[in-house]
Amino acid sequence: MNDRQPRWTQTWLGGARDAARYAGVDLGYPGQRLGLPQEGAGSVARFGRRIGALVVDWLICTWAIAQGLFRVSAQDASWVGLAVFAGAYLLLVGTLGSTLGMRLFGFRIAMLDGRQPPLISVLIRTFLLCLAVPALIWDRDQRGLHDRAAGTVAVRL
Repeated sequence: MNDRQPRWTQTWLGGARDAARYAGVDLGYPGQRLGLPQEGAGSVARFGRRIGALVVDWLICTWAIAQGLFRVSAQDASWVGLAVFAGAYLLLVGTLGSTLGMRLFGFRIAMLDGRQPPLISVLIRTFLLCLAVPALIWDRDQRGLHDRAAGTVAVRL
């Protein structure tokens, strides 16, 4: 095998972006097709920030609120925590554009034109985020199916 030809595992393990690079296709940076900057404020929030914010928000909703404030059992905390998470998400993203976790990790949710998302977009995004699977399927702009369905994007502050 020559040095320029990748092993077959390198093309599919690296994802679509690596496969395109090996094929000689330039996909640009995440958010370029959306007219967003490559770095800094207004650029697409990357995977690490988003996962960190989700973990913080989930811990606050399940442990601090569901188990601490509502005193539900550990067995019921996951369902009550999900309901608290959805409610907090609707309230905070719908009014402020971000949750506590998102603020800590430096990003917010916006419409593609930068505006605050309307309630219907926040409802769609929250419902699909609570299902989890749509949030795990991403496009090359690092937008999950929940973002695409709602017409939103996570952008850095």
